Amino acid sequence: MSEDTFISHLMELRDRLLHSLIAIGLVFLCLFPWASDLYDVLAYPLVHSLPQGSKMIATGVITPFLIPVKVAAMIAFLIVLPYVLYQAWAFVAPGLYSHEKKLVLPLVIASTVLFLMGVAFCYFLVFGVVFSFVARVAPASIAVAPDIEQYLNFVLTMFLAFGVTFEVPVVVILLVRMGIVSLEQLKHARPYFVVGAFVIAAVVTPPDVVSQLLLALPMCVLYELGLFAARYFKKRVEEAGTYLAPTDARMDGDLDRVDIERK
Repeated sequence: MSEDTFISHLMELRDRLLHSLIAIGLVFLCLFPWASDLYDVLAYPLVHSLPQGSKMIATGVITPFLIPVKVAAMIAFLIVLPYVLYQAWAFVAPGLYSHEKKLVLPLVIASTVLFLMGVAFCYFLVFGVVFSFVARVAPASIAVAPDIEQYLNFVLTMFLAFGVTFEVPVVVILLVRMGIVSLEQLKHARPYFVVGAFVIAAVVTPPDVVSQLLLALPMCVLYELGLFAARYFKKRVEEAGTYLAPTDARMDGDLDRVDIERK
């Protein structure tokens, strides 16, 4: 019986992954004719900061064709991201409590919006600041001609770093809302989070102070925003008269909600 259940879960996971891939593929086919134009838009922050007359180069034989195709695929994924997240949460929803299921739609919307905000923040602000800084400090004797493949790898890394970073409020709210950690514990962990933010920024960003600050500082601000939002949701739950039980109580089979003692 358990084996049949496991197989059914695997089949459901396969179907949801297939639906997500089909959706990405359909959007990609629509974007493919404009792949070169999409790359030009993506490369604009770097090209705009290059010395006049300088251009990017392609060292591979099929790189001028392959890189724009990858860009179109990346943008197709970002467009379909809400549907992909919905498929992921729909897969885990049957194992959640009823009050946890109510978080699915707000969580999908918030996660999508915050991830796209992180990507937009990186593209419109961080790239301009970082590339301008690099262009100013570069020796005048150097002819700057970035490779398009290396640029795409850099962009993907930065987009992923900032997109995930902007998910901090969602993570904080979930930790508090599901009773994994308390709001007070997260407040006490604030100094450690600040240090961790700068460590993460130093690892995932280029070795310059500007880009590291532009990643670490938003992480700290978003952490505070997550604490504020978690405090608001906790207050709403307390006003309703119930609150999520601690994790250990849920694991022991106790009720998933406990009454809050009204003052």
